[in-house]
Amino acid sequence: MYDIIVIGGGAAGMTAALYALRNGKKVLVLEGESLGGQIATSPRLENFPSIKEISGEAFADNLFDQITSLGAEVEIERAVHVEKRGEGDFYVQTEFGGYEGRSVIVAAGVKHKHLPAERGHEALVGKGIYYCAVCDGPFYKGKEVAVVGDANSALQYALLLSGYCKKVTMFTLFDKFFGDASLVKALRAKENIEVLPETNVVGFAGERELTAVEYTDKEGKRHKKEVPAVFIAIGQEPDNAAFANVADLDAAGYIVADESCKTKTAGVFVAGDCRTKAVRQVSTAVSDGAIAATNASLYLESLKN
Repeated sequence: MYDIIVIGGGAAGMTAALYALRNGKKVLVLEGESLGGQIATSPRLENFPSIKEISGEAFADNLFDQITSLGAEVEIERAVHVEKRGEGDFYVQTEFGGYEGRSVIVAAGVKHKHLPAERGHEALVGKGIYYCAVCDGPFYKGKEVAVVGDANSALQYALLLSGYCKKVTMFTLFDKFFGDASLVKALRAKENIEVLPETNVVGFAGERELTAVEYTDKEGKRHKKEVPAVFIAIGQEPDNAAFANVADLDAAGYIVADESCKTKTAGVFVAGDCRTKAVRQVSTAVSDGAIAATNASLYLESLKN
């Protein structure tokens, strides 16, 4: 039996494993797809304290090397169900089997919603197609960029990018925004933000790097906008259904938890983007991982008393 089973091998999950291992716990990390999570696809990470620049892949590799050198066991298996059988007794079922643990940390992350136009252009992700303006926007300082979306995230991205990019073109599917009025007002006041309403992004141009965004207008006419980068902000979605019996989910499917990273079930904790929170960045994921592992370790100690 493991002391702590961590579900998810991204920044939050591997940081949770790190802190649990340093607390002397036997740890298993389960990852359903590829280790590193979303950050592993970022070409450059420049907003993590003490690291001037590193690729997302190298950052994830470093974390993996760190936890495995401390004894973490890692299995590429997707968790499909978590059952609490008693205090300090959990069973995590995967696609291929199951594992017993005394505590569980869910760090399953989220997935960005994708445009149909991205199919066939996967090679351009990280090479002109991005999902995080905070992470990758500064690489396009002084250049023209585009944003796809019409809600708060898209509005925030456009405002952020307008501060250092020459021009920001926004593609919105409807003729209005679905965000906070204050953000809409701020965006309307920006002279270097152009909004193209009732447009539908239907394709991307470029082989090794993005060169243009292809879109149709409300009459269905096809156009091309030459830009080196487009930031897609049409939403994110968690995949927490497997944990609904041990954790409350909000209307959007995120696990309900505050900064303590505790769920409704004693012994089950949550870390990273899959929980309810306002800011989703590598630094906040790492913070969650440290807090969740520390509280999980304290929970395990309480079982001895």
